[in-house]
Order: sequence, then C-alpha cells, then structure tokens
Amino acid sequence: PIHLLPNENQAKEIAKLEQVVADAKVALRAEEKNFSTLLESWVNETQLLLNAPGQVWKPIEPIGLSSAGGATIQLDDNGTCLVEGARPPQDSYTVEALIPPGTFGGLRIEILPVEGLAGGGYGRGGNGNVVITKIEAEIHPPGDSKAIPVVFERSDASYQQKGWEATKLLSGKKGDGWAIDGHLPDLKKRRNVALFPKKSLTVQDNSRLIVTVRQESRHPEHTIARFRLAYSAEDPSIIGVNGIRLSKNVRDGLSTTVDERTPERQKDLEKYYRKNVSGPIQQAEVARDAAQKSLESYRNRIPSAMVMREGKPREAFVLLRGEYDKRGGVVEPGLPAFLPSLPHGEAANRLSPARWIVSRDNPLTARVWVNRMWERFFGVGLVKTSENLGSQASYPTHPALLDWLAVDFMESGWDMKRFIKQLVSSRVYQQESVVSPEALMKDPENILFARTSRIRLPAEIVRDIALDTSGLLVKKIGGPSVRPWMPAGVWDETSKYGNLRGYKPATNEDRYRRSMYTIWKRTAGPPTMLLFDAPNRETCTVKRSRTNTPLQALALLNEITFVEAAHGFAQRMLTEGGSVPADRISFGFQLALGRKPSKEELQTLENGLAADLKFFQSDTQAAEQLSQVGVVPVPTDIPLPDYAAYTLVANVLLNLDEFIMRE
Repeated sequence: PIHLLPNENQAKEIAKLEQVVADAKVALRAEEKNFSTLLESWVNETQLLLNAPGQVWKPIEPIGLSSAGGATIQLDDNGTCLVEGARPPQDSYTVEALIPPGTFGGLRIEILPVEGLAGGGYGRGGNGNVVITKIEAEIHPPGDSKAIPVVFERSDASYQQKGWEATKLLSGKKGDGWAIDGHLPDLKKRRNVALFPKKSLTVQDNSRLIVTVRQESRHPEHTIARFRLAYSAEDPSIIGVNGIRLSKNVRDGLSTTVDERTPERQKDLEKYYRKNVSGPIQQAEVARDAAQKSLESYRNRIPSAMVMREGKPREAFVLLRGEYDKRGGVVEPGLPAFLPSLPHGEAANRLSPARWIVSRDNPLTARVWVNRMWERFFGVGLVKTSENLGSQASYPTHPALLDWLAVDFMESGWDMKRFIKQLVSSRVYQQESVVSPEALMKDPENILFARTSRIRLPAEIVRDIALDTSGLLVKKIGGPSVRPWMPAGVWDETSKYGNLRGYKPATNEDRYRRSMYTIWKRTAGPPTMLLFDAPNRETCTVKRSRTNTPLQALALLNEITFVEAAHGFAQRMLTEGGSVPADRISFGFQLALGRKPSKEELQTLENGLAADLKFFQSDTQAAEQLSQVGVVPVPTDIPLPDYAAYTLVANVLLNLDEFIMRE
C-alpha cells in the first residue's frame, strides 16, 4: 500500500478537506431522507406539463430588433419578426427582450414561411432555404452586473436537412449549421429548433435576454424571412422542441398515482430523477464529488512511500535425493553460520539482517563504506584491500582513524554528503602531491599521508573533463542511455541479434552527455573506457586497477571524441583567451590544468603553435581535413589554419599526464 508522508501544515489541510467531504456526505444523506417527497413533487409538476404542453414554451416579446447586415426587422401583431429590406449574403439578427424572474431552461426559434417568397417561403434568397450557423444567448441582470452567457449543450429540432443537423449548432465549426430544406415548397413540416443548457439558470427580476441568430453560411442569402422566439423555464432534462421529452416508461410512470404505480415504473422514475433532474439531491451529489476531488487532488501532491508487507512464507522442506515429491524435514529460515545469531524476538526474515547490517552493534558496514570513500579520494584505503575487510584483509594503517570515521558517519545519520565534505575539507586532503626524494624513500606508498597521492582519474571522468574543458559537455540530468561516438563494428559480432548491430552514434546533444549515461553491453564495453581500466561489468568490481599504457596516450590524441573536444577547446582559446597567442595559450593551459604555465612551458607551446600554423597555412587541405574530424561545427569567423593550429595545441594539453591526474 501507499503511505502518505505529509508535513504538519499538509496534515492540517488534509484534515480540513476530509471534514468538508464528511459534511458533504452528511448533507447528501439528509437530502436522501426527503427523496420520496422530492420525487413526488417533481412528478406532480411534470404531470401538469404533460397535461398542458403549451405551457412548456413561452413566447418572447422583443423590445429591440436589429440586423448586422442592414435589413429591417419588424414585429407583427402575432409576435413574429418579419425581415425586409437589404439582403446581404450573410447576416446576424439580434433580439433583446425582458424575461420574467425564475429559471431559464431552453431557447426555441420557429422559422415561419412568408407568402410570395421562393421555395417554401422560409428564406430571403433565391431558393428559399435557410442556414443558421450559431445561436448565442446572454442573460443580463439589472444594473451593472456582469452578463451571464448561456452555454448550450443539447439541441432538438422538429426537422433538419440531411448533412445540416441541429447538433452542428453546438460544434463551433465555421460553416457548419442547421438547415431546413426551405427550397422544397411541398414539404409540410414545422421548422423549429431548440437549444438547452446542461441545467437551468437563475433569472433575476428585470433581467434582459439578448439572443443573436448568426447566419454565416458559405451559401449566400440563406437568411431567415420570418421567425419567432420562445423560452422555457422548465428543467432542460425533460423538455424538447415540441414540449415534454420523456421515454415511454417514464411517461407511463407519470400517468399513474403512487398507489397505482408498479414497482418497475417506480424504479424508472427514481432512476430518471436521480440521473437527470437538477434537484437538491443532485446538487448535494455534485458538492460531495467536488469535495472528494479537491481532497484527492491535494493528496496527490503529498510525498508518498510504498509500504511493503510480506505475505505468510510458505513452508520449505528438505527434498530426499532431490526428488520433489519426497519431502524430509522442514527447513527454517536463518542466517549463515559465519554471522551472529538474530537478536531475541526478531523475526527470521530479510528485514532482521537488514536492520543488523546498519545497527550500531555492527560497525562493519560503516567501516567498509568510509574505507571505500577514503580510497576514492586518497588513492588507497585505510585498509588497502577495500574489496575485502574479512579475515584475508590487510591490517588497517590507521585503525583508530577508521573507527572514528565509521562512528562519526553513523552518528551523523549516515549522511554521505556530509562525510565527503568532511574529507575534502580536511588538511590532509588539501596537501600538495609534490614529494621530495627523501620523503619518497621513507614512505613510497604514502601510508603516513604526508602528502596527497597522485591518482589517475577514472575512465568516465577522463572523458567528461575533456568535454567539460572544451565546453561541449551537456550537463543535463536523467533520461535514457545515449550513444556517443564509438569505433565502427564494436558490437557487430557480439550483438548479432541486438539493437546495437550497425551502431550509429548520436549527432545531437546526446553525443556529449556525461559518460554515466553511455549505453553499455557487458559483451563489449566502450573501448576507450576499457583502455582506462573501466570494469567490463560482467562481475561486480569494488576496486578498479590502475594501469599506464601507450594506448591511453594514443586514445587521447586520436579518438574522435577527444579530437572533437580539442576542436571545442580551440574555439574557446580563440574566442575567450585574448588576441595574442601567448594569452590564448595561457588561458587554455589554466583552463585545462588549473595553473598558469611556466616560461618554458609557454615557450614550448608557442613554438609548436607557430610551426603548426606555418604548416597549415601552406597546406590548407590538411587544415580542412583536421577540422572535419567529428561533428563539431567549423567556425566561419576564424581562419581555417588558425583553427587547425589551435586544435593541435588543445590536443597536446588534453594529452598531458597532469590533465588526467588528480594532483
């Protein structure tokens, strides 16, 4: 199960939201007690509407009429609106009317024929058809109150032309709309359409209703000649364009009294009421759901942890002669004999030895870890055999220091960051690595820590510092494995059926991600990393070996990644290092090695730069070939011979022993 881990303020907020949910549930239960009364009240109201369908829709009496296209709209004595005058290709009619206080549940427009017009007389154009693309409505409360837009979610039409259904009035897609086949004069159908909001809207006294009927079809002059508007104050869920809109089962239930109603019809009425009628119960359910949603949303932002509970362990038996159907005695869980027995009362499961491993009564774990960290920063551990602190281990060179570091590490709450900071800020770590012949003779392995040991950096860091010095390293954190440059065919034989056959290196930022993200197969690791003693990962390696071979120097000079790093490094020297060769070389030297060059070092590099520059000026093809190694873009604002010459200077700096050593 998931266990939430809120802080004090978050716990208070959760308790507050839980109380809101509880209150909403209490309110819902209170309304449920009145369910029978609420249902019968609704049944009685709906029965009245069924018996008097003319009461569902009430005519709208306009107090203002206008046409966006310049037509004239006149109000007839029978309450219809007649459109005359200008006939624009598209038009929009706006009707303003006072609306009685109460509720607003729907809007209906009736399209009426005009004698003498083309087709059936419904439209003002040449064929008599009409297309309404959108109907908008707003309720304006009295005073300066903000208008309430009516959002229509359902439509119903007495007639609709194929391909131009009433539902398209809700789509919002330009050019879509409701059409009525008004060009067919013999079609004896009423052309009415009604739109409904999801639930009734409250109307204040002295409110105005403003309706806009848009007729912006791609077909010109498909505009209305005569129309009449009506509104309904009833529940939108039960009304349609022609009155009450209910299923036969619900109508049958409404036509009977409570005593005469069958259980099936009663169930139909209850189901319909709960699902569709916006009454007190539905409002209470909405409030409960909203409170529950707020609580769940807040809980999802709280940190959590998965709590694992083990099931009951199954019994294990000695199998006689290894035959699964011949059981011997029961085998109980326990620890290997070389470990101490479990404390009294501890369960014989994996959690108990895990607790013992980090117990204050077992300093071995802390000793192992601090020894490995000491080896990481000082080259050799306080116990030289960091991979073995058992009976075959070397004796600690400083046993009291090892114990003190282990105890301090445990007392700090196993704080690894604090421990590493403690090491690198110590006086022994901050010593120079320079050693005199006398000191080297007395303490060749630096057991007394009179100096800082010189350590060759791990394979991954050698590549990373080269890219970082060049400005190419991408320091993005996380993500899937990446594919930097690698020699062709490395995995073609060892990955015959894998996804690394025909390996293609990345050409985007993934090419220069940190080495820890490099894709790796145990059958063949990245060759350059293996040259620098990276383990092949076939087995767990606690302690890496350190070797120095000519192949390492050749890789730093010629491997594509390091040549690309030299390209980037050369650009930094040329753009950031100053305007003269001495300044540029000094800048690069300090960037790579963390110190300024001596006069002899600077002179040597300047002489090499001058010779390289002279060579590339006389052989621009060689300069171009060098600049094209890798995928680093060649700068257009730097002369090619200069770029190539500084690339070789950068190559030399990246190949120095001092560059890949911790001194």
